Amino acid sequence: MDMKSLIEPVVALAEDAGRAILAVYSTDFEVQSKSDESPLTQADLASNRCIVAGLEELTPDIPIISEESGLPDFEERRQWNRYWLIDPLDGTREFVNRNGEFTVNIAFIENNRPIFGVVHVPVQNKTYVGCDGVGAELRDGDTAPQPIQVTTDSRDTVRVVGSRSHRGASLDAYLARLGKHDMIPMGSSLKFCVIAEGRADLYPRLGLTSEWDTAAAQAVVEQAGGRVVTLDGKPLEYNTKSDILNPHFFVMGGVDRDWLALLPDSE
Repeated sequence: MDMKSLIEPVVALAEDAGRAILAVYSTDFEVQSKSDESPLTQADLASNRCIVAGLEELTPDIPIISEESGLPDFEERRQWNRYWLIDPLDGTREFVNRNGEFTVNIAFIENNRPIFGVVHVPVQNKTYVGCDGVGAELRDGDTAPQPIQVTTDSRDTVRVVGSRSHRGASLDAYLARLGKHDMIPMGSSLKFCVIAEGRADLYPRLGLTSEWDTAAAQAVVEQAGGRVVTLDGKPLEYNTKSDILNPHFFVMGGVDRDWLALLPDSE
């Protein structure tokens, strides 16, 4: 499959989903709770319908996993060498809090690796794209796509991005070992994207995430020259086990420091 040929239609699909989200964002919407107590809105569902229908038309033979469509049994999906992995609205808490830090995530997984990803930011009308063989780019409104890349050398004061909604003692312990740093709180997969465009150096994720939260943005970071690794230094992989939860991981721009060496022994 020619991944480059998918860029324009998938970007258009993500933008359509973004418009469906913003149509709800402008209203006095209701918030429900899913079984794991995470929030759910009509925006999540509207975006999901838009993306799933579009992908089924674009690539009818490629399976789809979506946060809002249920997880197929592992015995079925372990047979898939290629599939779409989507989060129709990543950062629903940010959506509910109306801070604008939520995204639409669409990724293409091949052999357990995200080789193509689109991250659309509806409120900012920005779209990040990462594609094997093409590289990474940022589309800001109607301006021409601009190539992006990570900063290869971190600053004396490390620019760290972290979750606005989820922070724990493990991260605080790591930051204490890191030394001088600026902590930039941020929601959703935007944390990956600011590293991909060189505006931050490091995102240590020492808490739970799901595979649909990270896949699209991982493709963007990796195509921008960065790395997304588990705590043993191996690339973050997909569809390798029965559950959809990620292990803890680091997103790294510059590799001029051994970021993992600063982890407390308990990690």
